[in-house]
Amino acid sequence: MKRIIYTITLTAAVLGMTSCGENFLYKDPQGSFSGTMFENAQGVELLTTNAYANLTENGWGATPFNWVFGSIIGGDANKGSDAGDQSVINEIETYAPLTTNDYVRQKWEWTYKGVQRCNIALRALKKAKDIAADVAKSREGELFFLRSLYYFEGVKLMGPASLAWIPWDNEEDDPKVYNGTDIYPNIMAEIDQAISLLPEKQSEVGRVNVWAAKALKAKMLMQQGKMAEAKPVLADLLANGQTSNGLKYGLEDDLNNNFNAFKDNGKESIFAVQHSLDANNNGLPGYSLNFPHNVNKNAPGGCCGFFQPSYDLVNSYQVDADGLPYLDYSYRSKPSVSVFDGSAPAGSQFKNDFTIAVDPRLDFAVGRQGVPYKDWGICFKDGYGIRDKGNGGIFLPKKHVWTKAEEEAGLASRSRYGGWAPAVAMNMQYLSVRDMILLYAECLANDGELSAAMEQVNKIRTRAGNAANIIQFPDGKGQKYVVKTYPSTHAAFTDKNTCIAAIRFERKLELAMEGQRWYDYARWGKEVMKKETSAYVTYEKQYLSKFASASTTFDKVYFFVPDAQIKDKGVDENGKPYLVQNDLWK
Repeated sequence: MKRIIYTITLTAAVLGMTSCGENFLYKDPQGSFSGTMFENAQGVELLTTNAYANLTENGWGATPFNWVFGSIIGGDANKGSDAGDQSVINEIETYAPLTTNDYVRQKWEWTYKGVQRCNIALRALKKAKDIAADVAKSREGELFFLRSLYYFEGVKLMGPASLAWIPWDNEEDDPKVYNGTDIYPNIMAEIDQAISLLPEKQSEVGRVNVWAAKALKAKMLMQQGKMAEAKPVLADLLANGQTSNGLKYGLEDDLNNNFNAFKDNGKESIFAVQHSLDANNNGLPGYSLNFPHNVNKNAPGGCCGFFQPSYDLVNSYQVDADGLPYLDYSYRSKPSVSVFDGSAPAGSQFKNDFTIAVDPRLDFAVGRQGVPYKDWGICFKDGYGIRDKGNGGIFLPKKHVWTKAEEEAGLASRSRYGGWAPAVAMNMQYLSVRDMILLYAECLANDGELSAAMEQVNKIRTRAGNAANIIQFPDGKGQKYVVKTYPSTHAAFTDKNTCIAAIRFERKLELAMEGQRWYDYARWGKEVMKKETSAYVTYEKQYLSKFASASTTFDKVYFFVPDAQIKDKGVDENGKPYLVQNDLWK
């Protein structure tokens, strides 16, 4: 089996009856599930797969790929589409979210749904008598990994004291639990438990292995600012780690291999959510809005034109005479590489300045009018694929959009969900080698090992310049692409602040549109958050008027507990609230 596909949805209801003594009264109704039915090897497999399935069963606000909470609020992208569609995102992208925001509610509920599925599976596993010892050990490790991941997704958005800890072995499943205590220690204990149980290889590549658990631990430590603890974990991971199917970790030569259904589960993929287009419909549901707005069969997409790259992201790929990024952000004072000129004749209003030198990763991450788009050729021009340029700008998402070859092979659909939403069988990498390399560079820089840190950065930049990653134009001309490694004479090799700036900027370029940026700001601190979001708003409002009213003082590193959750849980018999608002939000 090539990979485990997370498609099963179960509802496990433990039924109990008392009195009368009649045997027939104790039989489960036809079509129902009782807890004891799953306390065996087959039941454990079903419940474990059900716990994995939560990764693909998510709404647009809940998805662990955080296109809203990582990329849009992080400045990678605008909401896109038009102002009225999914207007709940408007308040997030303008840095004025309300505690009634439905996308935050979705993340909260998805987190606990995943935790509960893991709890049910772990309890069944502990009671199963017919499961092989090595299988039982692996499944337990997988479930602790997933529990940790689900809690981490909630905590890194809403804060470590916002969510309440529910022990997996709480048979009563009492929802009346208190928050207000930092649960990171609990999460870290469980990821360590996962590490102690998981094997290096799995029979199915979609299952998590010990190295993926170590990578998740490193991400958690970095999010808490514990670089000294994360550093040895990252060093071990990059030196010795391997995928669940036995590939030694490394960077793909071709960036496209990380975003192509034909190349899933390669050496750069540490843990990926497996997607398919089978009858159970699990091809990126939480991502289904984020394709070009398109009805033309000669270009990819469908509904709905969300997740449009920002002007700031696009222009951050400009490079200086040495082929290096503008670490001082002076690209913001230069002409944009692409513009819309409404005064020009129809057909020539979308303009690219191909003489401006840019990092080739620009046209890998971003779709621009008149630039080749994957294997589709120049399929977008004159504003095609854009739903409302006044609201979303003039750029299109690209990394997670399918190729023509994928569509022809039946790996993409333009109307998978409800007859209107697209989907693709492409995996989504939740943990990747490229991310780990740059996190390790941060740790090295933090310890003053600047040359070693920049060596890691230069690995990323060297890959970016591979011939496979340079867009070829039909006429042999086109954009001027330049990307160079940092020379040893650069200040980043001798000045700690410059080194850190170079690493942080490299994360922006390399991980663009991957749901990371806002979480980076959060771990770097509220002063960084305020500086970066303010500068982004100031720049972006030159091109999109909606940012004229956006906040330039946003400094929150965590969101809030949804109001509805606080109200629904209420108070205990002594009048004490079960849930209280996050102090870091107030």
